[in-house]
Amino acid sequence: MSKLFQPAEHYYDQGMRENAWQIRMLYYVIIAVLYAFSKIMWRWKMEGAEVFEHEDKTGAIIISNHTSMAEVVTTVCDLVKRGHRVRPIMKSEFNRNPVVRWLFARVGGIPVDRGTADMRSLRRAQHALQRGEDVLIYPEGTRIRTDEQPVEVHGGFALIASMAKADIVPMAVCGFRDITRDGHHFMRPVKTWMRAGEPVRFDEAPRDFKRKERAQWVEDEAIRRMYAIRDELRAEHPGRR
Repeated sequence: MSKLFQPAEHYYDQGMRENAWQIRMLYYVIIAVLYAFSKIMWRWKMEGAEVFEHEDKTGAIIISNHTSMAEVVTTVCDLVKRGHRVRPIMKSEFNRNPVVRWLFARVGGIPVDRGTADMRSLRRAQHALQRGEDVLIYPEGTRIRTDEQPVEVHGGFALIASMAKADIVPMAVCGFRDITRDGHHFMRPVKTWMRAGEPVRFDEAPRDFKRKERAQWVEDEAIRRMYAIRDELRAEHPGRR
C-alpha cells in the first residue's frame, strides 16, 4: 500500500510506466469513463492525428489554445487511446487542494510556478519527453472565455523542446467554450472539434540564428501555427468558439 501513497513529488519525477499497478489500473479506468462520457456529450474527433505517430522514442510537446477544462480531458483521452502517455503541465495553484494534488500527481500532471524560472518543472518535463512521454502545454496559461479577454502567451516550451530534442506539435480546439452557457455551471451536449498540425522542429529555424534566437523562432512559429489552426476551425464552423 505504501506505493500508493508516495509524496506528490515522487510521481512528478518518475515515469508513468513505473507507477504501481493499482495506480495504472485506476488511471485507465478513469480514462475509459471520461472517454465514453466526453464522446457522447461533445462528439469530438481529433483531426490530423497522424502527426502524433512517429518512430522517434522521444515524446512530443503538444501545445493548444485553451477555452475549457473539457478539452484537456478529450486531448488526453485521445492520446492515451493511441498508446501515448501524457503529462499535462498544470498551474501550481491546483496543488492548494490536497485532493486535486493527490489525483493530478497520479495521472501525470506536472505543476509549474508561472512567471518564474521554474527549472525543476522544466527538468521534469525534459525527462518525461526523453522517456517517450508527451507533454501537454497550454501557452495561454488560463482558459480564454471570450475573444475580448486579454491573452498573455507564456513561453518556455521551446527551451524544454531544445533540452529534450523533441518536436513541438501545435493543435487547436473549437466549440468547447460553448459547453457551458454564460452565467451557467452545468455542461450541455454540443459538438466540438480538435485538429493537430505539422510539428515544428528546430532544424526549420534559420541556420544563421544563434541558439536563443532559434528557440524564439521555434516558439513563435509554433504559436503562429496553433492560432492558424484555431482560425481554420472557426471559419469552418461559424459562430462556434
